[in-house]
Amino acid sequence: MRFQILTLFPDFFPSPLAASLIGKAIRRGLIEVEVLNIRDFAFGAHRVADDAPYGGGQGMVMKVEPVVAAIEAAARSAPSARRLLLSPRGRPFTQPLAAELAREAAVLLLCGHYEGLDERVRQFVDDELSIGDYVLAGGEAAALVVIDAVARLVPGFVGNAGSLAEESFDDGLLEYPQYTRPEVFRTIAVPPVLLSGNHAAIARWRSKERLRLTRRRRPDLLAHADLGEEDRKLLREIEEEEK
Repeated sequence: MRFQILTLFPDFFPSPLAASLIGKAIRRGLIEVEVLNIRDFAFGAHRVADDAPYGGGQGMVMKVEPVVAAIEAAARSAPSARRLLLSPRGRPFTQPLAAELAREAAVLLLCGHYEGLDERVRQFVDDELSIGDYVLAGGEAAALVVIDAVARLVPGFVGNAGSLAEESFDDGLLEYPQYTRPEVFRTIAVPPVLLSGNHAAIARWRSKERLRLTRRRRPDLLAHADLGEEDRKLLREIEEEEK
C-alpha cells in the first residue's frame, strides 16, 4: 500500500516513519510512504506557498497553484490514489473508515497549515477528514494518525493478526480491560475470573466489561452499537449493579 503526504514541512515525518511497526513495515515493503514538499511546486525564487486572505483577516492562506500542482504531480505515480484533505471541517475519521482506506492501493494525504487552504483546492480532492474536534497547528500530525490507523490493517503489518479481532471500535464498542503478570501489584489483584481457566466465563466477563466501559465512557457509541440479546442482558445486569 502506498501513502503520499503533501506538506509544507517534510522534516516532520522521517523520525516517526522510521520507528516502531510503521518503520518495520516500510523496510519490509508492506507499505510505502512518499512525502512531497508543496513548496517545490511554488513559483518564484522564494517558493512562496501562502498569501494574505482576500477580504482581510488574520493569518495566511495556502495558495491554490502549488497545492494543486503537488496533487497533480503525485497523481502521475499513483493515479488511482484516494485524495484526502486533513481538516477540522472534514468528516470524522473512524475505525470503519480506516478499514475502508486499508483496501485502497494508494491514499494521498494533504496537510493544511496556517489559516487553511484556498477553498478552490477542495475541488481537487475526494474527501475531507478530521481526526477530532480540535485544531492543530497543521495537518502533519493528523496524517501520521491516519497512516498509523490504516497501515496496521494491511495484511502482514501486525505479527499476530488475531490481535486485531477484538479492539476498541472493532464492533462499535470499547475494548475490555487487559492484565498480565504479576497477579497482584500493590494489593491490586487481577480479576479472579481471568485466572480460572474457564474460557466461557472469561468470554462473558470480557463482553460485559466492554459494555460497561462503553456505557460509562462513550455512551454515544453504545447508542449506535449493534447489540444482540446476550449483550442487552449483560447491560441490564450492569445497570442493576451500578444503581
